[in-house]
Amino acid sequence: MKVLVLNSGSSSIKYQLIDTDVENSLAKGIVDRIGMSGAVLSHSRFDGESIKIVGEILDHQIAIEYVIAILLSPNHGVIKDIKEIDAIGHRVVHGGESFSGSVKINDEVIKVLQDNIELAPLHNPPNIKGILAVTRLLPNTPQVGVFDTAFHSKMPPRSFLYGIPYELYKKYKIRRYGFHGTSHLYVSNKAAELIGKKVDELKIITAHLGNGCSIAAVKNGVSIDTSMGFTPLEGLLMGTRSGDLDPSLILYIMGKEGLSLGEANTLLNKHSGLIGISGESSDMREILASVKDEQKRSIYAFDLVLFYMVYRTNCTKNIK
Repeated sequence: MKVLVLNSGSSSIKYQLIDTDVENSLAKGIVDRIGMSGAVLSHSRFDGESIKIVGEILDHQIAIEYVIAILLSPNHGVIKDIKEIDAIGHRVVHGGESFSGSVKINDEVIKVLQDNIELAPLHNPPNIKGILAVTRLLPNTPQVGVFDTAFHSKMPPRSFLYGIPYELYKKYKIRRYGFHGTSHLYVSNKAAELIGKKVDELKIITAHLGNGCSIAAVKNGVSIDTSMGFTPLEGLLMGTRSGDLDPSLILYIMGKEGLSLGEANTLLNKHSGLIGISGESSDMREILASVKDEQKRSIYAFDLVLFYMVYRTNCTKNIK
């Protein structure tokens, strides 16, 4: 069985074509700068052959047309007929409280994703665009949504409720959802495999460390606590995200700087974290190089990462 896996972002689509019979990636790549000048498709095959194609890629449908064309290419592709693609798997960020696992996509699922846009305004719209583009191009190929939030959907109320009036949770679904669920699920199962035990017999702390970071407490194969919350902003210090803050802090900054809600959101999500502290980079490799050169702000950034890791790990005491 050949499965095309898509991760649709606001201006990019990452993809892999996986042969599940041999558990191997036949090809992978990314379409970058969708809707902008200089859009490019970077494609690599299982044998190491790679190519970059620059073109006018105005929207997600055109981007997916590029992906399918390169997969079918006599020179660079890995399949001869589009019918060889048996299924499409979509990484979807937010399923709200509606999904506790992967689901086959239909009109009802798309409606739920649209209803959850306000919970993930940066992520769900491009996810939906990718799904609709595939629906138009491959109407008879089954599609499956795999949700970042699903793995954390079984957390107990003590882990997902905030200290706000309960009526606000019921009315607006304000709760800790958690993210990076597919990563935490895979890592916890892989850890169990490596130590030769069953995951449902273990207590594991998993860490997803990238430009976005999160930690989860996994007990008997189930996520019971995690560091990310209502949005991916909560928790650990990240590349450009602030992580945990005193809630009144942003109100204070908004008042002092005269920031709108949108500007405050950009400040916390795009200009904080490692890049905000160091003033140089959101890349830990570059931070470490500056630490060796005794750059004070990079040292502060590195120390904060360690502090947040230890602090939030302590907050996963629910695993006991």
